[in-house]
Amino acid sequence: MKINVTFDMTPEEFRKVLGLPEVHEFQQEFFNTVLEKMKSGEEGYDPVSLYQPMFNESMNAVSQFQNMMFKLMAGQGGSEKK
Repeated sequence: MKINVTFDMTPEEFRKVLGLPEVHEFQQEFFNTVLEKMKSGEEGYDPVSLYQPMFNESMNAVSQFQNMMFKLMAGQGGSEKK
């Protein structure tokens, strides 16, 4: 037996149903603050400094994925037989 249930609601309505907080105003205020600091040239708020942590993490993820693929191709998939 297969049962499908469909809810036709907006993301805002879905958040309310789940009891999640409304964060739109906070996100907009935070974005405006960061944008003001970027425009004024405050130290640490240039685009490179803001995105550097994400670049580092994404490169680590790529590196880990490559290592996993190399191990799989070499037959070292992790399921060692004793």
